[in-house]
Amino acid sequence: MVLGYNRKIVCLAIPGKIIEIDKKKEYATIDYGDGTRRKVNVILVDARRGDYVLVHAGFAIQVLDEKEARETLDLFREMLSQEEET
Repeated sequence: MVLGYNRKIVCLAIPGKIIEIDKKKEYATIDYGDGTRRKVNVILVDARRGDYVLVHAGFAIQVLDEKEARETLDLFREMLSQEEET
């Protein structure tokens, strides 16, 4: 998709915690910390139940440590709360 020379496309990856992985280790249920859970593909990472991963477009693309994941989730919550105030 071409948007023009002065426009930029931004991709966003959201951290979440793996709460379940299927037997084939292809799909996992991810908890995003606010009660939202989604099934994502985990074949690109070496992740286990309890790990935090970055998810983009339905794929886990990176394993994160818990501290980094929680800090990122806190930043998202802060941005959303400021958006609601305006």
